Amino acid sequence: MNHFYNILRYAKPYKNFAIGHIIANVFYALFGTLSFIALKPMLDVIFDAKKVVPTSKPVYTGIMKLGEYAENYLAFEMNQLTGGDNAKALVYVVGLIIVMFFLKNIAGYLANYFLVFLRNGVIRDLRNSVYKKTMELPLSYFSEQRKGDILSRVTSDVLDLQYSFLSVLELIVREPLTIIFTLIAMLYISVNLTLFVFVFIPIMGFIISRIGKSLKRKSDRVQKEQGVFLSTLEETLTGLRIIKGFSAEDNFNTKFQESTTRFYNFSNKLLNRQNLASPSSEFLGICMIAVILWYGGNLVLSGNADSSLTGSTFLVYMGLAYNILTPAKAISRGLYKIKQGSAAAERIQEIIDTPNPLKDKEGAIDKTSFDSEIEFKNISFKYQDDYVLKDFSLTIPKGKTVALVGQSGSGKSTIANLITRFYDVNKGEILIDSINISDLKTSALRAQLGIVTQDAILFNESIKNNLKLGKQNATDDEVIEALKIANAWEFVKDLPNGIETNIGDAGNKLSGGQKQRLSIARAVLKSPPIMVLDEATSALDTESERLVQVALENMMKNRTSIVIAHRLSTIQNADQIVVLNKGEIVEQGKHQELIDKNGVYKKLVDMQSFE
Repeated sequence: MNHFYNILRYAKPYKNFAIGHIIANVFYALFGTLSFIALKPMLDVIFDAKKVVPTSKPVYTGIMKLGEYAENYLAFEMNQLTGGDNAKALVYVVGLIIVMFFLKNIAGYLANYFLVFLRNGVIRDLRNSVYKKTMELPLSYFSEQRKGDILSRVTSDVLDLQYSFLSVLELIVREPLTIIFTLIAMLYISVNLTLFVFVFIPIMGFIISRIGKSLKRKSDRVQKEQGVFLSTLEETLTGLRIIKGFSAEDNFNTKFQESTTRFYNFSNKLLNRQNLASPSSEFLGICMIAVILWYGGNLVLSGNADSSLTGSTFLVYMGLAYNILTPAKAISRGLYKIKQGSAAAERIQEIIDTPNPLKDKEGAIDKTSFDSEIEFKNISFKYQDDYVLKDFSLTIPKGKTVALVGQSGSGKSTIANLITRFYDVNKGEILIDSINISDLKTSALRAQLGIVTQDAILFNESIKNNLKLGKQNATDDEVIEALKIANAWEFVKDLPNGIETNIGDAGNKLSGGQKQRLSIARAVLKSPPIMVLDEATSALDTESERLVQVALENMMKNRTSIVIAHRLSTIQNADQIVVLNKGEIVEQGKHQELIDKNGVYKKLVDMQSFE
C-alpha cells in the first residue's frame, strides 16, 4: 500500500477535482439508495397495503426515528397531493423514482467528469517525473539497465497504473458509501435479515483475498518480461545492419519469440487469476441473496417474527441487498487491481527513488566564464573494480590544444567522461579556474563545454534543429555560419530544403562524414570556450577524415581543446601531446619532441605507418 500512497501524492495539484469527485460520489451513493427506497410507496399502492395514512403532518422526534418520520412524511404529502387516489399516487411515485435515478446518474457523470482530469493529470505528472529523473540519472545507471526495461516502465507500467491504482480512486468513495447507505436502509427495514449480510461479507472478503494473494508476483513477472522483449526489439532496430550482415535473423527471431512466449504464459496466468474476481464475488453474492430469500420469505409468511416486514417491504429489501452486489464486485476488482498495480508502481518508484550521485551540491556555483586553466589534480577513477586512471595529473592552459593518445583501454575517453562530469572521480579533483567542478552547477559546467564524439549522435529532426540543441535562440545566419566553419555547408546547401531538411532517424539519410561535420557544426554554434573531441575522426574514411579534420582545425582556433585521438595524424599540431598507458602518463611533449625520444609515442606512430 505504500506504493499506492506514493502515487496518490501526485494527485495533490488536482485536489479540487478530487473534492468534486468525492462530493459527486456521495450524492451518487445517496440517490442510488433512495431510488430503491422510493419503490416502497409504489409497491404499497400496487399491493394495496392496508397502511394507515397519517392525517396530520408527522413530528420529528429524533435521529433514531428518522426513517419512520421520513416514511410517514412522504405518505402524508402523497395523500395531500392525491386526495387518496391510488392512480394519482402511482404516477407521483413513478415520477419520484425517475427523478431519483436521474439525479443518481447526473452525480455519476459528474464524478467521472472530475475523475478524468484527476487521473489523466496524475498520469501526465508521473510520466513527466519518470522522464525527468531518467534524464537526471548518471550514465552509469543506464549501463546496468536494459533500454527496453526503461521504456517499459515509462510507457506500459505507467499505463498499468492508470487502469489499476488510479481507477481505484473511483471506488474509494462511491462503492463504500453505496454499501454504507444501503446497509443503513436495510438495518432500518430489518435488523435480523441484515445480520445475515454481515455474516457473508467477511467470508467474501476472505475468499477474494486468497484469490488475489499472488497477483503482485505474477504481474511483476509480466512487466519484467515485457521489458526483455522491448529490449530485444530496440537492439534489433539499432543493429539491423549487423544482424542482416551476419545472417543472424533466425537467432534474434528465436530470442524474441522465446520472450513473447514467456510473456504469453505469464499473462495467461495473471489474467485468468484476475478473471476469477467477478464470478467468485457474484456467486458469493447470489448465495447471500438466496439465504435472504429463504430467511426473509419465512419471516413474511409467518407474519409474527418480524411484524414490520410486509411483502412490499421485503421486495424493497431484496432490491437493496442486490444493490450491495455491484459495489462489492467493484471493490473486489479494485483490490485485484491494487495488487497488480503494486508491481508497476514499485518498478516506477525504483527509478524515481534512485539516488543521483551527480546531483548539484547545495549552493553550487553558477560559473559563466573560463579564464585561466583546467587542472586534473592527482585523479584516480574506476568504473567497477580496477582503476582506469591512476594518480593522473595534467594542467591545460586556456587557449591550448592538448591531445591524449594511447592504446585502447589506456583511459583516454575516461578523461572526456570526467571533465564533462558524466562520472565523478574516486580520488583527486578536477579544477576549472581553481574551482572543483563538483562545486559547480552541472548546467554551468557543461555550458562551458562543446562535445564531439566518435559516434555522431543526431536526432530525427531538421538540420537546423539538430544544430540549435546547444543554442536555442540561434538565427538561420548563425546556423549557416557554423555549417561553413564545420565544412558542412557545401553539402547542406544542395539538400532539397537546405537547413530545414529532415535527416531521418539518427541522421541515417547522411554519410558518416556528413553526420560528423554536423556534430562539429553543432559544437561550433554553441561556441563554448572548451572543446572536448573524443576520437572525432576515427570512424571515417580518408576523404571524410580530411574534410572533418579541416573543420576541427577551424573550430579549435582560439579555443581550449582536449583532443582524444586514435589516428595520430590528426594531432601533430597540438600544443601538447600526452601519452597514456594503463591509466598513467608515460610521455608528454610536442609531436617532434616525442618522435625524437623514440619511446611509446614513436612506436604508436610507426604502427600507424604515417610519414
